[in-house]
Amino acid sequence: MVSTAVMKIMSSCWRPSVEGENSNRAGDASGRVDGLLWYKDTGPHVTGDFSMAVIQANNLLEDHSQLESGPLSLLESGPHGTFVGVYDGHGGPEAARFVNDHLFKNIKKFTSENQGMSADVITKAFLATEEEFLSLVRKQWLIKPLLASVGACCLVGIVCSGLLYIANAGDSRAVLGRLEKTVKQVKAIQLSIEHNASIESVREELHSLHPDDPQIVVMKHKVWRVKGLIQISRSLGDAYLKRSEFNKEPLLAKFRLSEPFHKPILKAEPTILVQKLYPEDRFLIFASDGLWEQLSNQEAVDIVQNYPRNGIARKLVKAALREAAKKREMRYSDLKKIDRGVRRHFHDDITVIVLFLDTHLVSRSHSHGHLSIKGGSGVPANT
Repeated sequence: MVSTAVMKIMSSCWRPSVEGENSNRAGDASGRVDGLLWYKDTGPHVTGDFSMAVIQANNLLEDHSQLESGPLSLLESGPHGTFVGVYDGHGGPEAARFVNDHLFKNIKKFTSENQGMSADVITKAFLATEEEFLSLVRKQWLIKPLLASVGACCLVGIVCSGLLYIANAGDSRAVLGRLEKTVKQVKAIQLSIEHNASIESVREELHSLHPDDPQIVVMKHKVWRVKGLIQISRSLGDAYLKRSEFNKEPLLAKFRLSEPFHKPILKAEPTILVQKLYPEDRFLIFASDGLWEQLSNQEAVDIVQNYPRNGIARKLVKAALREAAKKREMRYSDLKKIDRGVRRHFHDDITVIVLFLDTHLVSRSHSHGHLSIKGGSGVPANT
């Protein structure tokens, strides 16, 4: 039997549960739970509607996410808009959870100080969140050294005053659905730059930043890895690859590098895109790598375009799960019976947030009210 403790539900953060829990327990206001699936089928944000869904695969959910719609500053006169964050944890959920609790607060702080939204504001918020997490690692070093080995890919999207800001550190992905009038089709346009060592340009960047280290990128078990350990070159957390003070005992030997390093191996700075939104821009899909392992950009855009808005994030998750089942030559119904932990052998945690962009709302800079919703906040493992 599963303890009822796994369903410690908080008013601001509804958690995916184990199979068999009441799917209506969370209600409609902040989302629903159906087995390992958490979802918020539809809701309003500053520039239209949104849909969110999270499916758990790991024993402890490592994906965290949030949507904030309303003020993007601490000042009443500051900009309003919509903030989306997708945080794909690795090594554990702690870094992703920390980012979920701190990054947006830092965005609001720096937007206030700079009296407006900008790429510089976003970079400052990423780096401030990184420093806060590394400070936590340092404080808990002797009692929880494994915190130094935990990190998170961080994808942020901000819609504000007719502009779109996309910031990414890691391999989550943001895709725009844009209507191409000449062919009357909604095309997929990838907006985020990914930092996975499987990409040649990422390996080239690592070699250029570390010219004296021929082992900066290593092929291990048919996968390119940074120092033979991690697949991404940018993240928040992963202190053991950023500060040499954590490359020693009591950290487990499997994480420690045999040779000292004098500058960070991974970076926390995101790559940022800023562009104007146009009437042809219909919707945005933000998702962790778990979705993109199963669906192509265009496949995801076609699903959003061809099905009702209500529940579309859940539709994308289910499409990904069906593809994962197909790859393993099993039925989708059988995949759904597999519990967390074991489920990770078939697919990763998946987070999807779809933002619809209604033309008559995109240029607005102010909105009444504030919406804050967090999806996926970890379920304690069975004991």
